[in-house]
Amino acid sequence: MEWTDNWVLAPWGRLALLAVVAIVGATVAHRVLRPIAMRVGRYSTVLAAVFRRIDQPVQFILPLLALLVLWQGVPGDVAGISAVEHTTAVLTILAVTWLASASVHGVAEAVITSHPLDLADNLEARRIQTQTRVLARIAHTTVIVAGLAFVLMTFPKARQVGTSLLASAGVAGLVLGIAARPVFGNLVAGLQIALAQPIRIDDVLIIEGEWGRVEEITATYVVLKIWDERRLIIPLQWFIEHPFQNWTRRGAELLGTVFLWVDYTLPVEPIRTEARRLCEGASEWDGRVCVVQVTDTSEKSMQLRILVSAASSSLAFDLRCKVREGLIDFIQREHPAALPRARTDVESARGATPGALSAWAAAER
Repeated sequence: MEWTDNWVLAPWGRLALLAVVAIVGATVAHRVLRPIAMRVGRYSTVLAAVFRRIDQPVQFILPLLALLVLWQGVPGDVAGISAVEHTTAVLTILAVTWLASASVHGVAEAVITSHPLDLADNLEARRIQTQTRVLARIAHTTVIVAGLAFVLMTFPKARQVGTSLLASAGVAGLVLGIAARPVFGNLVAGLQIALAQPIRIDDVLIIEGEWGRVEEITATYVVLKIWDERRLIIPLQWFIEHPFQNWTRRGAELLGTVFLWVDYTLPVEPIRTEARRLCEGASEWDGRVCVVQVTDTSEKSMQLRILVSAASSSLAFDLRCKVREGLIDFIQREHPAALPRARTDVESARGATPGALSAWAAAER
């Protein structure tokens, strides 16, 4: 009994009991405040997402704050109290960093959810999502770096080392600047892309001859999903220093071309009529453009260009294929002799006998 009384009366025995009480009180406070916060979050998408994200960090922050308040009332002559107080402060800084990072993710999640991409006209949604994702990643990186810096500042020796290195800061800064130039370059490029937006999420780009959609924009690189399911990884700085094609910069509408090489004997007007009929019967056509023109000639044939329009690049590709297939079928059916061939075959057919001419026509069909 005497040993128990001495333990209870010892400084650390009393502090342990008070610490348990503080932790239990903070946990109870979290349990009481959590339903209230969730109820308030129902009236705002942003608040709901933020409260959901910060729920776990708050479970750690409240007990740590209670312990910090408790340690402030402990006399400084208690053995080991400085180390315990320092450890609690470090853990609190880490928890606050976690809280800030979770808040950033919560706000970004709410904004992205409020602007879905599964719409016919998603230009505004893609613009907002791109800005949100890039800025959220930059803010997350900033929060992490700031948290680690505050943790290091709690160590006196770390501050002394930093002071002693100020004399050589010029050379060290130059070396670090050269070594970290790609990293900082990508961060600056990320800010430029977020503000100027030369590219956005789901934009259709042509890069290095590859056609694909922007699948993800991180703080340092862009993921381009190629049409055949490959992924092309491009550093952010590349977009600032090199030209590239963006097929959805102002809108998704696109003009598509179909080229056909045909014989000079083919009349153009029936091709115009058939191309219009094919476009009007295709669900991919947006009704804007359907033009047939002779754009080139050679000693053997002439080139027809069929210009069509669609609401997006994928629809334009499908429409071009339909028009190309339909016109080839029309020429084979209505004007088989107008398909490209060597002119010598025509001349030899003209000098042939009627039986040979019939055989040649049948072979052409």
